Amino acid sequence: MNEKMTRLKKAVAMKYDPLTSSAPVVIAKGQGELAERILESAKENGVPIQEDQSLVEVLSKLDIDQEIPPELFAVVAEILSFVYRADHRAKVWDDDES
Repeated sequence: MNEKMTRLKKAVAMKYDPLTSSAPVVIAKGQGELAERILESAKENGVPIQEDQSLVEVLSKLDIDQEIPPELFAVVAEILSFVYRADHRAKVWDDDES
């Protein structure tokens, strides 16, 4: 097996709406070409991307529509913090252009 085959890219997408769920939920996951499509869709829709290979490995074991388990809250909270900061920066840049 060549190195490229052993290093298939993986991606997991999460959604968090505190009004409808108590924790972030896995909404998409995949590897290889599907992972590339998930990442491309995120980029096209302005969704921030955070790379953490070990977290993706853990999250990819969850089912679609499954809430993140409590033992992963701290790590996922760091990612949500990154997303909120990125979103805030984007809004500030948009306001500056107005």
